Amino acid sequence: MIVNGKEELVMDIARRFEANPLLSTGSLSPAIEGMEIACILNPGVFRFDGKTWLVLRVAERPVQKEDTVSFPVYDENGRIKVMSFSKDNPDLDMSDPRVISYKGQNYLTTLSYFRLVSSTDGVHFSEDPAFPPVFGQGPLESFGIEDCRVAAMPDGYWLTFTEVSPVAVGVGLMHTSDWKRFDRYGMIFPPHNKDCALFEERINGKYYAFHRPSSPELGGNYIWLAESPDRFHWGGHKCVATTRPGRWDSVRVGAGAPPVRTDAGWLEIYHGADETNRYCLGALLLDPDDPSEVIARSEEPVMEPTAPYEQEGFFGNVVFSSGQVVDGDELTIYYGASDQVICGAGFSIREILDTLL
Repeated sequence: MIVNGKEELVMDIARRFEANPLLSTGSLSPAIEGMEIACILNPGVFRFDGKTWLVLRVAERPVQKEDTVSFPVYDENGRIKVMSFSKDNPDLDMSDPRVISYKGQNYLTTLSYFRLVSSTDGVHFSEDPAFPPVFGQGPLESFGIEDCRVAAMPDGYWLTFTEVSPVAVGVGLMHTSDWKRFDRYGMIFPPHNKDCALFEERINGKYYAFHRPSSPELGGNYIWLAESPDRFHWGGHKCVATTRPGRWDSVRVGAGAPPVRTDAGWLEIYHGADETNRYCLGALLLDPDDPSEVIARSEEPVMEPTAPYEQEGFFGNVVFSSGQVVDGDELTIYYGASDQVICGAGFSIREILDTLL
């Protein structure tokens, strides 16, 4: 196939669901009065009450007028307000469909929050009104909450996600046992940070988490590992994966779902993007007793945006996963494609390991 003007060999080993896309922006009604759903993005995934559940990131905005750009934010009292600007305003920069800049201040074009949907067959998902949306709270979430990962542990479900505000992009933490009541613990990784995935079991008595601090002046958008005695206080930070110039993951990399323990080590499906913002998925294999030690890494992606619904949309050429379920050798990921649809794909864990080893 042709990628960035060059013919390349595609090593994609994903088995996409025949029913893809499973969900789209039209599958849900807006939860915020006066808004429309602009994007539906990569979900966190978990099993609960005999079902497969997705924690969808839903991004809403006001219905747009021809000559005006409008977007929602939370005000200082936690209420949603709409900001509007004329498109011919010389102080307005709209070059990125996701971010608006006005007089040096950046704003998101949409406001993200979480919606819960469930399925008995892993393919057909629906929303239960008994599980209401989860919205951002407080000044550090005034631009919304994004990209949830779910770690299922013996004491319940731990959610890591991105908190977005005018002053920060950092990692937040919540806990729940019933998905109706949530304990919020605020920001656990300070700015600029995102793509945090907790390991679902302790290693030598310690909790571990991937995270991605950004350091454009010195360093880059790399995958780091941290350790903790309690999931609230983190240290022992180590960089485990950097970008690779000239490759499919040359500009940014970030962790996906919580890693899977295999007989060969910890298997992590991660995303990588290049200079054209083309997002693919690859794999890392980490030492079972010291996950800061990388045993192997994908030379080529295990999944690339090749289907039409992955190539065209609000932000095209994107496959991005932050959630999965495991049944023996079968790894089922649920992923966002082009910021507008949710899809599913299956992998053989052994086949992924064979590409690495």
